[in-house]
Amino acid sequence: MTDVYDSAKEAVLDAALLHVPFDGWSEATLKAAITDADVAPGVAATLFARGAVDLALAYHRRGDDLMLARLKAEDMSAMRYRDKIAAMVRFRLEAVEDKELVRRGTTLFSLPTHAADGAKAIWGTCDKIWDALGDTSDDFNWYSKRATLAGVYGATVLYWLGDDSADHAATWAFLDRRIDNVMQIEKLKADVNNNPVLSRLMAGPNWLMGQVKAPMKMPNMDLPGSWTAPRD
Repeated sequence: MTDVYDSAKEAVLDAALLHVPFDGWSEATLKAAITDADVAPGVAATLFARGAVDLALAYHRRGDDLMLARLKAEDMSAMRYRDKIAAMVRFRLEAVEDKELVRRGTTLFSLPTHAADGAKAIWGTCDKIWDALGDTSDDFNWYSKRATLAGVYGATVLYWLGDDSADHAATWAFLDRRIDNVMQIEKLKADVNNNPVLSRLMAGPNWLMGQVKAPMKMPNMDLPGSWTAPRD
């Protein structure tokens, strides 16, 4: 059954990509895509329960999957960690076949009713990047790494949308500068921790942040009598 739902979701999403540049991630696009893909309305209602916003989120998750697939095909063993992060962001943007699809998504997720969905989608992308690169933090650093990367990623996407340089060279230079800024902050934090005086001053805040734990991730379960949402 899951395969049937997966196939139907991919078919609707593929059909929608032809309509999004004209109608955006809208109900009109979703209805047209359902018709073009010849998917039963009842099935489509299950796949995209909240309508067009779920369709847009499915497209975003497809980009995440393409990013991770490319990571598996690349050899980054000799790269510095900061360069691996930059490469992952680049992989994610290069997974986009048409900027207009992202531009329309930016418009959708700028609406107050969908802003939280947009923020969650970006956070999810950054979480996948850190996980894929082997991040094992389980304290406050888990949050700070993803929040920092979300800021870098969001700024880079906006720059990329307006970039018309050859092979997006200006975007990749912008991304490198943003990551360099982050690394400077990390260096400052390390300098503070290595300074005997400053480290004592920060003992209290550091202890408090040490009590913050990363959220538990639920394992994928397929038990009798349970229902698992189709995987995007």
